[in-house]
Amino acid sequence: MSVWIAIAVTAVGCYLVKLAGLLVPGDVLERPLVRRLAALVPVALLAALTAEQTFGAAGSLTVDARAAGLAAAALALVLRAPFLIVVAAAVLVTAGVRAIGG
Repeated sequence: MSVWIAIAVTAVGCYLVKLAGLLVPGDVLERPLVRRLAALVPVALLAALTAEQTFGAAGSLTVDARAAGLAAAALALVLRAPFLIVVAAAVLVTAGVRAIGG
């Protein structure tokens, strides 16, 4: 039963966050600092999520095939490759390193 309580609390929390966003006055949202933060926060969150998923395993720092895939994706981005090529490079390098035994 505690799972359903957690689901209900999460649903209510999401609704309240959405409601709070709708209640913010428009002039607050037009401030340059707020606009800049709104543009930068998703990038920072995505970078943190990528780093945690790549280097974190069981609460410790781990460097394995995922790090090689991330490096391949970063190199493809530096070379200005299209997004599908970036993803394909990361997948192929990660799979290759795992196949070799890394």
